[in-house]
Amino acid sequence: MAIAPVVGKLRKRLLTDLSIAFGIGTAGAYAFWYGYHLPSIKKRDDFYIKYEASKA
Repeated sequence: MAIAPVVGKLRKRLLTDLSIAFGIGTAGAYAFWYGYHLPSIKKRDDFYIKYEASKA
């Protein structure tokens, strides 16, 4: 009884792991950018527009 050689297992697993990591990383980056960063920038800009209007 011979054990079959394991060929290409590591490469397939590595590609799967990298693909999942990049996918989750990209999704996280989009969530941060559109869920937190852009709304905070808009809030800041609105404050300064209102501030400048009240100064004038």
